Amino acid sequence: MRFEGTLTTWHDDRGFGFIEPTQGGQDIFVHIKAFPAGTGRPQVGQVLSFEVALGPNGKKRAQAVQYPVRARSASRARPEAPAPWSLARTLAIPAFVVLAYLVARRWGLMPHVLPFYAAASAVTFFAYAFDKSAARQNRWRTQENTLHALALVGGWPGALVAQQLLRHKTSKTSFVAMFWVTVIANVAGFVGLHAGLDGLLALRRPA
Repeated sequence: MRFEGTLTTWHDDRGFGFIEPTQGGQDIFVHIKAFPAGTGRPQVGQVLSFEVALGPNGKKRAQAVQYPVRARSASRARPEAPAPWSLARTLAIPAFVVLAYLVARRWGLMPHVLPFYAAASAVTFFAYAFDKSAARQNRWRTQENTLHALALVGGWPGALVAQQLLRHKTSKTSFVAMFWVTVIANVAGFVGLHAGLDGLLALRRPA
């Protein structure tokens, strides 16, 4: 099965780089030997057609690379389109806003809870952006457990936006499943914390 992607990183002195698949997901390692002979040196921004195989280390790598007819240079490359919004992803943040309103009406919101969510979301968004950039440049990556922890403590709205706009971490099934677990756990904790605090205050009120 053949895939298409854009060459986002190329180390000409070492003869390897990374391809960002058009359908999203982990960047794919590619070696100069995978390119057809006599086609010149690869250039960042080129659109490539390739097959995927497992390398000696068990990681995915591109093979049988070809240049599609519509290949374009980096200067003419179009910006990457955001990932499609599913119904669950579209409704997640608006549903949480409605839930926060209902919690506020029923128990009242804890001070600074919404600013905390906003700050945590901003930090998480930049963590995703850093990881996306690191994947392209073959630098140190942010651990998935760190991304999940940020989502769990309240940064999941920022994580959701980052996944969509940056088209990052949206195709790995295990990661996506764990992300939704963190969302559900955080929302449950949000409701439970406010309900429990209200109950504790009720016990302290004079009869």
